[in-house]
Amino acid sequence: MNERYLSVVQVAELLGTTVRFPRRLIEERRITYVKVGRHVRIPESAVREYIAAHTIEPHRSRLGVAA
Repeated sequence: MNERYLSVVQVAELLGTTVRFPRRLIEERRITYVKVGRHVRIPESAVREYIAAHTIEPHRSRLGVAA
């Protein structure tokens, strides 16, 4: 059990968003979370997976300039 569990506030800070955004991800079941009593915690690995799944790589045009 080496997994680190983050609060909604910590996830918002990590993503650079308001607290509303991770709460919406939880409500829409778009990110894995754990209920500990009335507290909600998000595994750090779930945040990394979310970021990886929504990362868009730049596309190189024929001229070598990003589109």
